[in-house]
Amino acid sequence: MAVPKRRTSKMRKRNRRGHIKLATPNLAPCPNCGELRVSHRVCPSCGYYNGKEVVKVNN
Repeated sequence: MAVPKRRTSKMRKRNRRGHIKLATPNLAPCPNCGELRVSHRVCPSCGYYNGKEVVKVNN
């Protein structure tokens, strides 16, 4: 049987798991109002997408 001769150190274990992490949302400024929004989604503050008002926002 394959049994490790030495214990895996914390640093070696963490280096191996370096790619396992949460991804941050890609935020881009809205061309209409300048508020940060998620790309390819309707702007929650003004309701515009692709230069057209898609959702009526009561602000």
